[in-house]
Amino acid sequence: MLGNRSMEEWIAQYEKSHQNPFNRLCHTIGIPMIVVSLPLFALIFFFHNFWPVPTALFAAGWILQFAGHAVEGKRPEFMRDIRFLLVGFRWWCAKMRGRL
Repeated sequence: MLGNRSMEEWIAQYEKSHQNPFNRLCHTIGIPMIVVSLPLFALIFFFHNFWPVPTALFAAGWILQFAGHAVEGKRPEFMRDIRFLLVGFRWWCAKMRGRL
């Protein structure tokens, strides 16, 4: 999945394309919103009226992502390589651990 690059190299490339402080803030908030929304969608099968919660989290998370990229003036990395969808979450984890 990683090709000839280590996860650290993927994260470094992701980090390089997310330099604007506003974009970084949008990703810091938006990525966990998207990640949390995904398992919450499963609850819709048990609680049919629950769908607005994960839908709102998912949509707001993506709005933040694209707003950040609009300000930075760069396309999201995942548009070039779909694997960056997973790298974004790893970037967020590294950021939360203070490694970035």
